[in-house]
Amino acid sequence: MKKIIVLIALIFSACFLFAQEAPEGLFLNSKAPDFKAKDQNGNEVRLKDLLKKGKVVLVFYRGEWCPYCNKYLQKLEDSLQLIRDKGATLVAVTPELPENVAKTVEKTKAEYPVLYDEGLKIMKAYDVEFEVPENTLTRYRNAGIKIDEINGKNGNYLPVPATYIIDKESTVIYRFFNPDYKKRPAVKEILDQLTKAL
Repeated sequence: MKKIIVLIALIFSACFLFAQEAPEGLFLNSKAPDFKAKDQNGNEVRLKDLLKKGKVVLVFYRGEWCPYCNKYLQKLEDSLQLIRDKGATLVAVTPELPENVAKTVEKTKAEYPVLYDEGLKIMKAYDVEFEVPENTLTRYRNAGIKIDEINGKNGNYLPVPATYIIDKESTVIYRFFNPDYKKRPAVKEILDQLTKAL
């Protein structure tokens, strides 16, 4: 009986620890950490500088190999002028290497900054990064997707594809955080939130 209780306690502890490690993202009204990284054109982009001009719509995506990401980034590109008209700057962040960022830009025609998150600094600061489980990596490898090669030194880490709106005071005023990579906020929802914040 003692062994069963100890086993249950160990399983519960393991589940609790795993739950603690799962990313939660930034919450509403929290301060968005400043960051800087290079975009697809080699320009240094810094959040603090962007916020001087207005709000920032910050989007995390997995990589050029992800059709859901490409579709979403294309929708954002199609609505880029509407986002700008609300006084906001759109920025996307990814763990994939710059040469793969170039592939994303080619596929989506993105004219907004797409940032390579070297060392996962931005993803960690925004608590969206997680290590891809081995069974998922195997499935991806079988489909010809080698995350560690696509990401280089960033290894087998991906972001939860979260979206944030950050106001001029660096406050998170909107958050969409769903571990299901197939779910993304509608562009209309982002535009409505930007309108509310005017």
